[in-house]
Amino acid sequence: MSHLILTTNDRAADTLREAGMTNVVLGFCLRFVQGRLPSEEQLVVGLERRSAKHCNKGDHWLDDVCREWLKDFGTRDIGLFELCEKFDSIEVWVDPQPNDQLVLVWLLDLLRPYKEITTKLSLVHTDDTVANYAPQSVAIWKLPAFKVTDSHLTMASRAWQAWRAPTPEPCFDLLMKDLAILPRLRSALVAMLEELPDPLTGVGTSEMGMLGFIEDGGTEPRVVLRGAQDTFDEREAGELLYELAEGKAPAIFELGEEPPRTSEEVRSFRYKGGRLALTELGRSVVAYEENFRRHNPIHRWWGGTELTNERLWRWDRETRLLVAP
Repeated sequence: MSHLILTTNDRAADTLREAGMTNVVLGFCLRFVQGRLPSEEQLVVGLERRSAKHCNKGDHWLDDVCREWLKDFGTRDIGLFELCEKFDSIEVWVDPQPNDQLVLVWLLDLLRPYKEITTKLSLVHTDDTVANYAPQSVAIWKLPAFKVTDSHLTMASRAWQAWRAPTPEPCFDLLMKDLAILPRLRSALVAMLEELPDPLTGVGTSEMGMLGFIEDGGTEPRVVLRGAQDTFDEREAGELLYELAEGKAPAIFELGEEPPRTSEEVRSFRYKGGRLALTELGRSVVAYEENFRRHNPIHRWWGGTELTNERLWRWDRETRLLVAP
Protein backbone atom coordinates (compact mmCIF):
# COMPACT_ATOMS: atom_id res chain seq x y z
CA MET A 1 0.00 0.00 0.00
CA SER A 2 1.22 3.49 -0.82
CA HIS A 3 1.50 5.98 2.03
CA LEU A 4 2.05 9.74 2.10
CA ILE A 5 3.15 11.81 5.09
CA LEU A 6 2.51 15.55 5.09
CA THR A 7 4.07 17.64 7.86
CA THR A 8 3.21 21.09 9.18
CA ASN A 9 6.80 22.30 8.69
CA ASP A 10 9.58 21.37 6.32
CA ARG A 11 12.15 20.56 9.03
CA ALA A 12 9.91 17.78 10.35
CA ALA A 13 9.61 16.45 6.80
CA ASP A 14 13.40 16.32 6.46
CA THR A 15 13.70 14.31 9.68
CA LEU A 16 10.94 11.84 8.79
CA ARG A 17 12.36 11.42 5.30
CA GLU A 18 15.80 10.59 6.69
CA ALA A 19 14.12 8.17 9.09
CA GLY A 20 12.73 6.26 6.09
CA MET A 21 9.20 6.49 7.42
CA THR A 22 7.22 5.91 4.20
CA ASN A 23 7.03 6.28 0.42
CA VAL A 24 6.87 10.09 0.28
CA VAL A 25 7.26 12.77 2.97
CA LEU A 26 6.56 16.41 2.17
CA GLY A 27 6.32 19.46 4.43
CA PHE A 28 4.64 22.84 4.24
CA CYS A 29 6.86 25.87 4.84
CA LEU A 30 3.98 28.31 5.31
CA ARG A 31 4.16 30.78 8.20
CA PHE A 32 0.89 32.18 9.56
CA VAL A 33 1.91 33.54 12.99
CA GLN A 34 3.32 36.83 11.72
CA GLY A 35 2.65 39.20 8.85
CA ARG A 36 -0.35 39.71 6.62
CA LEU A 37 -2.03 36.44 5.70
CA PRO A 38 -2.03 35.39 2.03
CA SER A 39 -5.44 35.42 0.41
CA GLU A 40 -7.27 32.12 0.09
CA GLU A 41 -6.77 32.38 -3.68
CA GLN A 42 -3.00 32.78 -3.29
CA LEU A 43 -2.83 29.73 -1.05
CA VAL A 44 -4.84 27.57 -3.45
CA VAL A 45 -2.87 28.68 -6.51
CA GLY A 46 0.35 27.71 -4.77
CA LEU A 47 -0.92 24.13 -4.48
CA GLU A 48 -2.13 23.75 -8.06
CA ARG A 49 -0.29 21.94 -10.85
CA ARG A 50 2.59 24.13 -12.00
CA SER A 51 1.62 26.65 -14.67
CA ALA A 52 2.37 30.16 -15.89
CA LYS A 53 0.92 31.39 -12.56
CA HIS A 54 4.04 30.09 -10.81
CA CYS A 55 6.60 32.41 -12.38
CA ASN A 56 8.60 33.25 -9.25
CA LYS A 57 10.62 31.10 -6.87
CA GLY A 58 8.36 30.01 -4.02
CA ASP A 59 5.12 30.36 -5.98
CA HIS A 60 4.67 26.57 -6.20
CA TRP A 61 4.49 24.34 -3.14
CA LEU A 62 7.16 21.96 -4.52
CA ASP A 63 9.75 24.55 -5.56
CA ASP A 64 12.21 23.40 -2.88
CA VAL A 65 11.52 19.67 -3.27
CA CYS A 66 14.08 17.33 -4.83
CA ARG A 67 12.82 15.20 -7.71
CA GLU A 68 13.84 11.95 -6.02
CA TRP A 69 11.68 12.70 -2.96
CA LEU A 70 8.58 12.06 -5.06
CA LYS A 71 9.95 8.75 -6.37
CA ASP A 72 7.36 7.17 -8.67
CA PHE A 73 4.43 9.30 -7.59
CA GLY A 74 4.84 12.44 -9.67
CA THR A 75 7.05 15.30 -10.73
CA ARG A 76 7.81 18.65 -9.12
CA ASP A 77 4.97 20.08 -11.22
CA ILE A 78 2.19 18.08 -9.57
CA GLY A 79 -0.55 19.73 -7.53
CA LEU A 80 -1.40 18.74 -3.94
CA PHE A 81 -4.84 17.29 -4.69
CA GLU A 82 -3.55 15.30 -7.65
CA LEU A 83 -0.71 13.90 -5.54
CA CYS A 84 -2.99 12.94 -2.64
CA GLU A 85 -5.20 10.92 -5.00
CA LYS A 86 -2.25 8.63 -5.79
CA PHE A 87 -1.93 7.28 -2.23
CA ASP A 88 -3.92 4.69 -0.31
CA SER A 89 -3.39 6.46 3.03
CA ILE A 90 -2.18 9.88 4.16
CA GLU A 91 -0.91 11.00 7.57
CA VAL A 92 -0.48 14.59 8.67
CA TRP A 93 2.24 14.91 11.33
CA VAL A 94 1.60 17.97 13.49
CA ASP A 95 4.18 19.59 15.76
CA PRO A 96 2.77 21.37 18.86
CA GLN A 97 3.93 24.94 18.07
CA PRO A 98 1.30 27.59 17.25
CA ASN A 99 2.27 27.92 13.59
CA ASP A 100 1.97 24.15 13.13
CA GLN A 101 -1.52 24.23 14.59
CA LEU A 102 -2.48 27.03 12.20
CA VAL A 103 -1.08 25.09 9.24
CA LEU A 104 -3.11 22.08 10.39
CA VAL A 105 -6.44 23.93 10.54
CA TRP A 106 -5.71 25.61 7.19
CA LEU A 107 -4.95 22.24 5.57
CA LEU A 108 -8.03 20.49 6.98
CA ASP A 109 -10.23 23.42 5.94
CA LEU A 110 -8.70 23.25 2.46
CA LEU A 111 -9.25 19.49 2.12
CA ARG A 112 -12.72 19.47 3.67
CA PRO A 113 -14.66 19.39 0.34
CA TYR A 114 -12.52 16.50 -1.01
CA LYS A 115 -14.07 13.41 0.55
CA GLU A 116 -11.92 11.14 -1.60
CA ILE A 117 -8.90 12.57 0.26
CA THR A 118 -10.26 13.12 3.77
CA THR A 119 -11.55 9.53 4.04
CA LYS A 120 -7.95 8.27 3.92
CA LEU A 121 -6.53 11.01 6.14
CA SER A 122 -5.14 10.54 9.68
CA LEU A 123 -3.52 12.90 12.18
CA VAL A 124 -0.37 12.23 14.20
CA HIS A 125 0.13 14.76 17.02
CA THR A 126 3.69 15.02 18.34
CA ASP A 127 4.55 16.11 21.88
CA ASP A 128 7.67 17.97 20.79
CA THR A 129 9.33 19.36 17.68
CA VAL A 130 10.17 16.40 15.44
CA ALA A 131 13.28 18.09 14.03
CA ASN A 132 14.82 18.23 17.53
CA TYR A 133 15.36 14.46 17.39
CA ALA A 134 17.71 12.28 15.40
CA PRO A 135 16.06 10.45 12.47
CA GLN A 136 17.06 7.04 13.88
CA SER A 137 15.24 7.92 17.10
CA VAL A 138 12.11 9.11 15.30
CA ALA A 139 12.09 5.93 13.21
CA ILE A 140 11.17 3.84 16.26
CA TRP A 141 8.46 6.14 17.59
CA LYS A 142 5.04 4.54 18.01
CA LEU A 143 2.68 7.51 17.91
CA PRO A 144 -1.07 6.94 17.48
CA ALA A 145 -2.74 8.04 14.24
CA PHE A 146 -6.27 9.43 14.59
CA LYS A 147 -8.64 9.02 11.68
CA VAL A 148 -9.97 12.38 10.47
CA THR A 149 -13.72 12.76 10.97
CA ASP A 150 -16.27 15.40 10.05
CA SER A 151 -15.83 16.82 13.56
CA HIS A 152 -12.13 17.43 12.90
CA LEU A 153 -12.94 19.17 9.63
CA THR A 154 -15.71 21.31 11.12
CA MET A 155 -13.57 22.49 14.03
CA ALA A 156 -10.56 23.16 11.79
CA SER A 157 -12.67 25.27 9.42
CA ARG A 158 -14.05 27.28 12.31
CA ALA A 159 -10.57 27.86 13.72
CA TRP A 160 -9.09 28.87 10.37
CA GLN A 161 -11.89 31.35 9.68
CA ALA A 162 -11.46 32.72 13.21
CA TRP A 163 -7.74 33.32 12.59
CA ARG A 164 -8.58 35.12 9.34
CA ALA A 165 -11.24 37.31 10.97
CA PRO A 166 -10.74 41.11 11.14
CA THR A 167 -10.77 41.06 14.96
CA PRO A 168 -9.42 38.57 17.53
CA GLU A 169 -12.90 38.04 18.99
CA PRO A 170 -13.70 34.79 17.11
CA CYS A 171 -10.42 33.25 18.34
CA PHE A 172 -11.21 34.29 21.90
CA ASP A 173 -14.73 32.87 21.56
CA LEU A 174 -13.26 29.51 20.49
CA LEU A 175 -11.64 29.19 23.92
CA MET A 176 -15.13 28.73 25.35
CA LYS A 177 -15.69 25.66 23.14
CA ASP A 178 -14.62 22.05 23.49
CA LEU A 179 -11.46 21.88 21.36
CA ALA A 180 -10.29 18.46 22.54
CA ILE A 181 -10.63 16.92 19.07
CA LEU A 182 -7.63 19.09 18.04
CA PRO A 183 -5.63 18.69 21.27
CA ARG A 184 -3.02 21.42 20.75
CA LEU A 185 -5.35 24.05 19.29
CA ARG A 186 -6.35 25.67 22.60
CA SER A 187 -2.77 26.23 23.73
CA ALA A 188 -1.91 27.62 20.28
CA LEU A 189 -4.78 30.12 20.40
CA VAL A 190 -3.82 31.22 23.91
CA ALA A 191 -0.18 31.60 22.84
CA MET A 192 -1.20 33.81 19.94
CA LEU A 193 -3.57 35.91 22.08
CA GLU A 194 -0.65 36.47 24.45
CA GLU A 195 1.27 38.02 21.55
CA LEU A 196 -1.22 40.89 21.51
CA PRO A 197 0.08 43.94 23.41
CA ASP A 198 -0.44 43.87 27.16
CA PRO A 199 -2.59 46.77 28.50
CA LEU A 200 0.12 47.69 31.00
CA THR A 201 3.36 47.23 29.04
CA GLY A 202 2.22 47.57 25.42
CA VAL A 203 4.24 44.50 24.37
CA GLY A 204 3.37 40.86 23.81
CA THR A 205 4.75 37.80 25.58
CA SER A 206 7.60 37.20 23.12
CA GLU A 207 8.65 40.85 23.14
CA MET A 208 8.66 40.83 26.94
CA GLY A 209 10.58 37.55 26.84
CA MET A 210 13.31 39.12 24.70
CA LEU A 211 13.52 42.19 26.91
CA GLY A 212 13.81 39.91 29.93
CA PHE A 213 16.77 38.08 28.39
CA ILE A 214 18.83 41.28 28.26
CA GLU A 215 21.20 41.53 31.22
CA ASP A 216 22.72 44.66 32.71
CA GLY A 217 26.06 44.18 30.98
CA GLY A 218 24.44 43.64 27.60
CA THR A 219 23.47 40.40 25.88
CA GLU A 220 24.25 38.89 22.46
CA PRO A 221 21.31 39.16 20.03
CA ARG A 222 21.23 35.40 19.36
CA VAL A 223 20.58 34.88 23.08
CA VAL A 224 17.93 37.61 23.16
CA LEU A 225 16.09 36.01 20.23
CA ARG A 226 15.55 32.84 22.26
CA GLY A 227 12.98 34.73 24.30
CA ALA A 228 10.62 34.69 21.31
CA GLN A 229 11.27 31.35 19.70
CA ASP A 230 8.58 29.30 21.41
CA THR A 231 6.14 30.97 19.02
CA PHE A 232 8.21 32.62 16.27
CA ASP A 233 11.11 31.46 14.14
CA GLU A 234 14.42 33.33 14.13
CA ARG A 235 13.49 35.67 11.28
CA GLU A 236 10.14 36.57 12.87
CA ALA A 237 11.75 37.07 16.27
CA GLY A 238 14.31 39.33 14.60
CA GLU A 239 11.53 41.52 13.21
CA LEU A 240 10.05 41.90 16.69
CA LEU A 241 13.50 42.74 18.05
CA TYR A 242 14.02 45.47 15.46
CA GLU A 243 10.61 46.92 16.25
CA LEU A 244 11.63 47.21 19.90
CA ALA A 245 14.83 48.96 18.83
CA GLU A 246 13.30 51.35 16.28
CA GLY A 247 11.02 54.34 16.64
CA LYS A 248 10.91 57.48 18.68
CA ALA A 249 11.50 55.74 21.99
CA PRO A 250 13.38 52.43 21.60
CA ALA A 251 13.42 49.84 24.36
CA ILE A 252 16.76 48.43 23.15
CA PHE A 253 20.06 49.87 21.94
CA GLU A 254 23.41 48.39 21.00
CA LEU A 255 26.29 48.96 23.40
CA GLY A 256 28.75 51.37 21.85
CA GLU A 257 25.94 53.35 20.25
CA GLU A 258 24.48 56.47 21.85
CA PRO A 259 20.97 55.74 23.19
CA PRO A 260 18.31 58.32 22.31
CA ARG A 261 18.29 61.35 24.58
CA THR A 262 14.57 62.11 24.30
CA SER A 263 11.43 60.26 23.31
CA GLU A 264 11.10 62.60 20.31
CA GLU A 265 14.45 61.65 18.82
CA VAL A 266 14.05 59.33 15.83
CA ARG A 267 16.91 56.84 15.60
CA SER A 268 17.51 54.09 13.06
CA PHE A 269 18.69 50.83 14.59
CA ARG A 270 21.58 49.38 12.60
CA TYR A 271 22.97 46.32 14.31
CA LYS A 272 26.76 46.08 13.94
CA GLY A 273 27.49 42.95 15.93
CA GLY A 274 27.60 44.22 19.51
CA ARG A 275 25.68 43.29 22.63
CA LEU A 276 22.20 44.67 23.25
CA ALA A 277 21.15 46.66 26.30
CA LEU A 278 17.92 48.17 27.62
CA THR A 279 17.14 51.85 27.40
CA GLU A 280 15.47 53.57 30.34
CA LEU A 281 12.14 52.95 28.67
CA GLY A 282 13.03 49.29 28.21
CA ARG A 283 13.84 48.94 31.88
CA SER A 284 10.55 50.60 32.80
CA VAL A 285 8.60 48.27 30.50
CA VAL A 286 10.23 45.21 32.06
CA ALA A 287 9.33 46.60 35.50
CA TYR A 288 5.69 47.11 34.38
CA GLU A 289 6.09 50.85 34.97
CA GLU A 290 5.73 52.08 31.37
CA ASN A 291 3.75 51.26 28.24
CA PHE A 292 5.86 50.92 25.09
CA ARG A 293 2.90 51.79 22.85
CA ARG A 294 2.36 55.16 24.51
CA HIS A 295 5.67 56.24 22.95
CA ASN A 296 5.84 54.21 19.73
CA PRO A 297 3.52 53.46 16.80
CA ILE A 298 2.42 49.96 15.87
CA HIS A 299 1.33 48.62 12.49
CA ARG A 300 1.28 44.86 12.57
CA TRP A 301 -0.94 41.98 11.51
CA TRP A 302 -2.27 39.42 13.98
CA GLY A 303 -3.95 36.85 11.77
CA GLY A 304 -6.57 38.82 9.86
CA THR A 305 -6.52 41.67 12.40
CA GLU A 306 -4.68 44.86 11.51
CA LEU A 307 -3.20 46.37 14.67
CA THR A 308 -2.56 50.11 14.87
CA ASN A 309 -2.39 52.52 17.81
CA GLU A 310 -5.92 53.64 16.98
CA ARG A 311 -7.19 50.07 16.63
CA LEU A 312 -5.15 48.26 19.23
CA TRP A 313 -6.59 45.01 20.51
CA ARG A 314 -4.84 43.85 23.67
CA TRP A 315 -4.66 40.76 25.87
CA ASP A 316 -4.79 41.08 29.66
CA ARG A 317 -2.59 38.30 31.01
CA GLU A 318 -3.88 38.70 34.56
CA THR A 319 -7.58 38.30 33.77
CA ARG A 320 -6.98 36.32 30.52
CA LEU A 321 -9.44 38.60 28.75
CA LEU A 322 -9.41 40.29 25.38
CA VAL A 323 -9.40 44.10 25.62
CA ALA A 324 -11.05 45.96 22.74
CA PRO A 325 -9.64 49.23 21.32
